[in-house]
Amino acid sequence: MLRSNLLALGILLLLLGLWEGACSLFTIPSFILPPPSIVVQTAVRQAGVIFPHALTTGLEIVCGIALALSAAIPLAIGMFAWSWLEKALSPFLVASQAIPVFALAPLLVVWLGYGMAGKILMAAIIIFFPITVSLLEGFKSCDREFRVLFRLMGAGFWQTMRLLYWPWALPHFFAGLRVGVTVATIGAVIGEWVGAQKGLGYLMIQANARLKVDLVFAVILWLSLMGLLLWYGVGWLEKKSIYWKNNQQLSQ
Repeated sequence: MLRSNLLALGILLLLLGLWEGACSLFTIPSFILPPPSIVVQTAVRQAGVIFPHALTTGLEIVCGIALALSAAIPLAIGMFAWSWLEKALSPFLVASQAIPVFALAPLLVVWLGYGMAGKILMAAIIIFFPITVSLLEGFKSCDREFRVLFRLMGAGFWQTMRLLYWPWALPHFFAGLRVGVTVATIGAVIGEWVGAQKGLGYLMIQANARLKVDLVFAVILWLSLMGLLLWYGVGWLEKKSIYWKNNQQLSQ
């Protein structure tokens, strides 16, 4: 683990060094491509300006995750319980991912206005698919011998779901959730680009219009940190929820 972290840190420092060196060597104007040192300085110096917008975007993402989970979990369970429902809804799920999010954003602004509702729904749409598909595949991957054992012991579907299917599918569920939360920022920011009164996407548009490229990169840095925070947050929840997996790894 320590070696992997050090390697990741080394790669990051190397890329930042190349970026900084290229800006200095080729004398690239900062309004075109600011070096990392200026980006970090701006991210810290403008924290008072960025933080309120980050709170708005973060709230949109968290609410989008909650909305996606409230729809994805029951749908995945229903599709697993009734195969005809899976066959009927699978084409619509796939088609929903083929629609560019940029095409949906203006419509959501027209329907839901410039408030947070459209951005929350946009984030939920992006998160919804990987969670649903991963959880459904987790249910399906359950060992057939365990299914037969539960059936012979007289367990009903919901009892089997609670004691067997759900614990079995948890690794798949968290894998899909990790993918979902890392791309959730995309949905929220795109919604803010199209029409918003606050948020990191809104701040990026305003900064770009004023040629404050350093502030644009600073906002991107904040978004990246938010994505990493969500990623590690899901990882922490996974360790707490799938405690038996951790115990197996320690015993090995």
